[in-house]
Amino acid sequence: MDVDRRNFSLGLILALTAACTKGAPSRAQEPAGGWWRIYRQRFLDASGRIVDTGNGGISHSEGQGYGMLFAVLSEDRDAFAAMARWADATLAQADTGLFAWRFDPRSPYPVNDPNNATDGDILIAWALSIAGRRWHEPRYLDRSAELRAAILRECVASSAGRPLLLPGRMGFVNGSEVTVNPSYYVWPALDAFARLDGAPWKRLISAGEQLLRQARFGPLHLPCDWLAVSGGTTVAPARDKPPRFGYDAIRVPLYATLGRRNALAADAVAWWRAVMAQRRPIPAWIDVVTGEEAPYPVSSGGLAIIARLTGTPAPFQLDADYFSASLQMLSGARV
Repeated sequence: MDVDRRNFSLGLILALTAACTKGAPSRAQEPAGGWWRIYRQRFLDASGRIVDTGNGGISHSEGQGYGMLFAVLSEDRDAFAAMARWADATLAQADTGLFAWRFDPRSPYPVNDPNNATDGDILIAWALSIAGRRWHEPRYLDRSAELRAAILRECVASSAGRPLLLPGRMGFVNGSEVTVNPSYYVWPALDAFARLDGAPWKRLISAGEQLLRQARFGPLHLPCDWLAVSGGTTVAPARDKPPRFGYDAIRVPLYATLGRRNALAADAVAWWRAVMAQRRPIPAWIDVVTGEEAPYPVSSGGLAIIARLTGTPAPFQLDADYFSASLQMLSGARV
């Protein structure tokens, strides 16, 4: 699930960065029909799948979750239903109750990895719960409940008595060490699940908050994309991945803010403000151990996150890249 999807257009990023540092309006004027209309036209195909334009046209459960969330928040019942049908028909795994994480239309076997991506399942379950309540659709409420139960059953590991959210049901527990992606803690979704289901989610939330308070590294005290948790108490950057505050971890402060946990976003906001004070572009990633920075700036999706959390100007056009555009949409969401 470590998708190689983050190849952005440097020229577009530089143009957007320049626009955002020259006094562009802090809130872009929404086009007729809303940003969702553009997102839907650009990334939702006729079958009901969200297409990852930055990663060879694949689709994944994360994209379906984002698309379904944006559709329900935009009151687009038809698009929501199409995405939900496609996910159930194509990605649903009967044995686990979860969704396979990846669909590749170029492959003879488009769903060739049965593993899930837990954030995708969380996003889909959250969108279904909102749709079921908002549109009085019991089928969506029931499907969300099934999926929430599967996440708790299949995607939570115990480390020294502390429940940890696994990135996927397979491949993330090695003896006493558990690999965790902190950006998979989608706080407003988990809070919604706790209101619906009670204690299991509350325990996971409490442990996750503790984990993310620990997961601050280097002099800037930033989280990184992937963590290794050993012995239940020791938290370090994962050894098999670059220790970067990058394309995954940039969602950590956003989800913290959306989930009213501003303290978990404070260190990232402080770093962004410090870079802006130096009047230079914010890099796409920084190594939390060495301080090495990406030689290219953050995407327009990253800029949208930074704008929301710092109150600075936001990109004024929706990116052509699926993931960057999704971050832009998420940054403007009111959940």
